[in-house]
Amino acid sequence: MTSRLAEGISALELARRAVQLARRAGAEQCDAIVIAASESDVTVRLGEVEKLIEAGSLGLGLRVISGGRTAVGSTSDLSPAALEQFARETVELAAISAPDEYAGLPEPALLARDVSASAVGLYDERIEALSPDEKIRIARACEAAALAADRRVTNTDGASLSTRVADIALANSHGFEGTYPATSISLVVEAIADDAEGKKRNGYWYTAERSLSRLLPPEEVGRIAARRAVDQLGARKVPTTRVPVVFEPMTAVSLLGHLAGCATGDALYRGATFLASREGRQLASPLVTIVDDPTIPGRFGTRPFDGEGVATRPNPLVETGLFRGFLLDCYTARRLGRTTTGSAHRGLESPPSPGASNLLWQPGDLDPSAIIAGIERGLYVTSLMGAGFNPATGDYSRGAAGFWIEHGRLAYPVTEVNISGNLAGMLAAVDAVGSDLTWFGSAAAPTVRISEMTVSGL
Repeated sequence: MTSRLAEGISALELARRAVQLARRAGAEQCDAIVIAASESDVTVRLGEVEKLIEAGSLGLGLRVISGGRTAVGSTSDLSPAALEQFARETVELAAISAPDEYAGLPEPALLARDVSASAVGLYDERIEALSPDEKIRIARACEAAALAADRRVTNTDGASLSTRVADIALANSHGFEGTYPATSISLVVEAIADDAEGKKRNGYWYTAERSLSRLLPPEEVGRIAARRAVDQLGARKVPTTRVPVVFEPMTAVSLLGHLAGCATGDALYRGATFLASREGRQLASPLVTIVDDPTIPGRFGTRPFDGEGVATRPNPLVETGLFRGFLLDCYTARRLGRTTTGSAHRGLESPPSPGASNLLWQPGDLDPSAIIAGIERGLYVTSLMGAGFNPATGDYSRGAAGFWIEHGRLAYPVTEVNISGNLAGMLAAVDAVGSDLTWFGSAAAPTVRISEMTVSGL
């Protein structure tokens, strides 16, 4: 993406101008974020183009803080007169808001310095250069591979290719200025297979990266989706029991999401997390190490600075089973008497809030087949349904499907079961971690075995 927008002004210059205008209007502190993006979405179903969308957007978000009073606004009208009026009105809105002693920009010493060096690998010009015809070809190839993989695959829910090319810029009244380009591309397909009784079984797969070279070949994505659909043909229910449960990498990633959502400063100061009293204590098995790392080159959650301009850094959440701490932005850090971890996320219309970037469950040294081989009876989970997780207590209960394990082998497909436990207990009961680390967007996990969970079925 070009560094200058259609009007001849860059995203960073727009952010800088908004900060200057807000200061001129009386803001004590302020920051502005600008996102200029072009996006596309192509969906092909049964070889025909169902959807082809190309869209562009340009928006600016402004945060004003005066006397602890904060206002956040956004606009897409960036003409000089409109921007001046917008800045003035945002300052006026802050003046009538309730004061908050914890509001404020980051201390200058915390702000990122060498932004360009840490932004390497976030932009791929080949994604920007993809033509609509090339995007359609990729989606068609993916779907065609799914349909050709097995005669029992009789339909699809379509294959979709999405791309995004963006310039992100942030400036604040402490003198911070940072900008970087970022690209992303994702491909997903859902295959539908028919079993002997006429029941439909669905299986999907996807790949999402910042660069075209890392994207899985479309034919491979299609074949994996087809196999996952066919593998569920003839799926059965099982009686309610307590057995070992193995999470394949994609389902293990969901456990990362649950944990990270509970490990934020927001959740801590609101008392809405089961992790509140566990900091510095043993939470999980010594086999478990989980890191949030926004500095991994070229990954989906990588960024040179956070939503407040603070330098990013790796933050261990769990280290050999020990819960190390929470992800913080400046606001939650001040409320808790701590220092930000550089974990602020920021949208155009909302203030910063803490969250994860690249979540990584460190792999072990076991082959996944060895993890399954060690189980006499158990469940291998390949998909999860529902939202049965309570962050305040850690209680976990979700619908699942996968395979029943007997005598160390996958015996038959299983559907319409429920797995339940408590996330703290589940992490403590991890007794095997695979070597097969797999990335899914901004999270990566290996195969993980939990020694015992309740599986509810018949």
